Amino acid sequence: MNKNIILCGVGGQGTVLASKLISAAAMSKALPVMSAETIGMAQRGGSVFSHVRIGKGLYSPMIAKGEADIIIGFEPGEAVRMLPFLREGGTVITSSHKISPVTATLSGSSYSGGEMTAYLQEHVKKLFIIDTQKACEEIGSSKVLNILLLGAAIKSGALGLAEEDIKTAIISRLPERFHELNFKALAYARRHAETP
Repeated sequence: MNKNIILCGVGGQGTVLASKLISAAAMSKALPVMSAETIGMAQRGGSVFSHVRIGKGLYSPMIAKGEADIIIGFEPGEAVRMLPFLREGGTVITSSHKISPVTATLSGSSYSGGEMTAYLQEHVKKLFIIDTQKACEEIGSSKVLNILLLGAAIKSGALGLAEEDIKTAIISRLPERFHELNFKALAYARRHAETP
């Protein structure tokens, strides 16, 4: 199984942790993993992305344009920004909840996020959207956004990992007090992630 996965979002959304959980889950199945991420913008609310490559015969952690099997967008505008990396027939998982970029805030321009979701619907055949704002409210924590998106990616079938694989990674990487909350987020995504 070779998979090229891009995770993208805004600083503070848990993008890097999600990439580490995917990597841990793959390694627990004895699959080779390479990854790279940008983390400098995390403090500034800027774009953050991770490349995760799973499989044999890999020589670089970076994914070339047109070669990502799956893009997991923590914010719809960031998912659109990374679309050039998606291979033909690839899958996009995205949150429907927008976060206004720093540039829009500083310039006073408007950004609803809806136009980004509409763009994705028009240009991506395999698109899964999850209303993460509603999900976080129902679950009772905004800290599970990354796990909701991982759950949606699992449901899509494009991630190549099972829910149990991510649960094992959560148990090995996160303090026990967070396990049940994150398992609840995975179950929610299994029920509610859907194509538009």
